[in-house]
Amino acid sequence: MTAPDPSQSRAPLHRRAFLRGASVGAAVGAGALAGAFAAAADPQAADPRAAGPSGRRIPFQGPHQAGVTTPQQDAASFVSFNVIAPDRAGLEQLLRTLTERIRVLTSGGPVPATDLASPPTDSATLGPVLPADGLTVTVSLGASLFDDRYGLAARKPAKLVPMPAFPDDDLVGSKELHGDLSLQICADSRDTVMHALRDITRHTRGGMQPNWKADGFHAAPRPSGTPRNQLGFKDGIANPEVGDAAVADAVLWTHGGTNGEPAWAEGGSYQVVRIIRMLVEFWDRVSLREQERMIGRRRDSGAPLDGTGESDTPDYRADSQGLLTPMNAHIRLSNPRTAQTENQRILRRGYNYDRGLDLDGNLDVGLIFCCYQQDVERQFQAVQQRLAGEPLVDYVSPTGGGYFFTLPGVKGPSDWLGSALLS
Repeated sequence: MTAPDPSQSRAPLHRRAFLRGASVGAAVGAGALAGAFAAAADPQAADPRAAGPSGRRIPFQGPHQAGVTTPQQDAASFVSFNVIAPDRAGLEQLLRTLTERIRVLTSGGPVPATDLASPPTDSATLGPVLPADGLTVTVSLGASLFDDRYGLAARKPAKLVPMPAFPDDDLVGSKELHGDLSLQICADSRDTVMHALRDITRHTRGGMQPNWKADGFHAAPRPSGTPRNQLGFKDGIANPEVGDAAVADAVLWTHGGTNGEPAWAEGGSYQVVRIIRMLVEFWDRVSLREQERMIGRRRDSGAPLDGTGESDTPDYRADSQGLLTPMNAHIRLSNPRTAQTENQRILRRGYNYDRGLDLDGNLDVGLIFCCYQQDVERQFQAVQQRLAGEPLVDYVSPTGGGYFFTLPGVKGPSDWLGSALLS
């Protein structure tokens, strides 16, 4: 690797010192109400308002849940829950209610009328017609659900464990870790995401309780191509082409009955959520040359340091000494592009976040890193281990998140999320 340019040197920056200086019963009753919603939603095709401002309605049913390979929407909330259903029957009712609410909310349509003496059937924050608005709600389960409460220990996905603390994490004292169940709620408008969460929590209050929540936004491409993160670099350029079924089957979806996976897990995926604070006050004091060498890409175009466009593939074999792309550059460590690491690729689906100011008046901004993969150990953890100690760790601080298993999809009108798990 080339020696550092003295003209671009910086004083040591210590991020850790910087950071030290932020009823099932009700669900049962919701079933009849959900049916009323679904019936009211039938005429939606004749009502253009039901599609919402974006005009998108994303199908709910299929072998896999929506929200994994779905093109990213503009707004997202990642919400972790503790499941409080009293028994296995209560857990089943919770999952059935979740399924019905998601089916209704993602379809859109007129809100059922309410008599003046009864509580309204909807919050009305989106008006009298629910817009589909590109809404997806992706349901995943944490390792803690597979304990002895519901008799599921023997049915746990093979690679599902609590997310460990990696060497450069700041997880001590974090209140945003793990959970029994996670929802990834995405839509083309922020208020659609908020409405969906409010509706779901209302109808599942006796079955699960929110634990932590992280809200994100998908930045507009500037000027084009892949959107940028809070460090100013394009983020997510080298995702695998999961539109190709063969690629998706190899890197994304789990296959029941193979590699130790239970049969019910067919068509699922492992979700990793990481809340990563970006210490932008420090980052903004670093020279552009050094920023680009830490990332391995040009900031303006997103091109690799040996290329001209963001879609160019870096040629590491021609740069075996790291003269162009340093050996410890983020993109080189995360994806060395060798035959041995080909099956370690992950599908990234992250969102920027802005939480205002911390107690010291510093910007609390960063990335809600989310990725999906077939095997969290073979893929995400292998990548994370290569990244340990990279130069970028002075400017990013993972503070929370968790591992979850994304349930297989709902295959028909009578099916429900988790049906194979509980059968």
